[in-house]
Amino acid sequence: MTVPVRRRGRPKGFNDPQTQNVVQSLDRALDVLEALASPEGMTLSELAKHLDQSAATMHRVLATLERRDYVEMSPDGQIFHIGPEAYRLGAAFLRRTNVIERSRPVMRELMLETGETSNLGIEQNGKVLFVSQVETHESIRAFFPPGTLSPLHASGIGKALLSTYDEERLSVLFKGAALQRFTANTLRTINQLKDELEITRQRGYAFDDEEKAVGMRCVAAPVLNIHGEAVAGISVSGPAHRISDRQVKRIGQRVIEAARLVSNRLGAS
Repeated sequence: MTVPVRRRGRPKGFNDPQTQNVVQSLDRALDVLEALASPEGMTLSELAKHLDQSAATMHRVLATLERRDYVEMSPDGQIFHIGPEAYRLGAAFLRRTNVIERSRPVMRELMLETGETSNLGIEQNGKVLFVSQVETHESIRAFFPPGTLSPLHASGIGKALLSTYDEERLSVLFKGAALQRFTANTLRTINQLKDELEITRQRGYAFDDEEKAVGMRCVAAPVLNIHGEAVAGISVSGPAHRISDRQVKRIGQRVIEAARLVSNRLGAS
């Protein structure tokens, strides 16, 4: 049987900034989905204000998305949330790689051995995208549900990934801009970040010392594929009073072992 040839590439002029490639109504619908991604959801009026659109326009977009199950309304008929169809499409993204499947057993062991939450994250558009988590049973714990985004420079997984990047890639990511500050411990300059990345390379794990959130610490290491490229980061995170200075090195060694095990399962030597 003859297999039809699939045309490759994009239409001529696709990347031409002078051509109008944006479908405005589709762009607006995607804005709505991104805005509703927060766990709290939004009312019609909140959404219209947030996106600087009329309530009538937002109502038409929401009605269309609701009919296709991309958004759904709360039982009281007031709050809109992301719907099950949006989740289904998001899950298709996660199925593109087997790193999550390969990591889950290791993450469970990591959580049991350290007593803290284990996380898996990838770099997505210059941020850490958390794609999997195994929560500790402790009442006070770190919580990064799949889909959460975090800055690279103020994240254990982010710094673990950055430690594998060359100078050119780092320059593209940060472009000499000042780093956003979240706490008194956040790294504030590119030079500070580069110094921290060198320390990370030498010891094999990254350490987020309350740099994104006061009272929370994270220890992470990069996961490599068969080509030796960092495709993810695995971490342990929890309250600073449990991940004490005395515990960091012990947890760091365990995280390194976990990252190495997942890397081996992905074919890394």
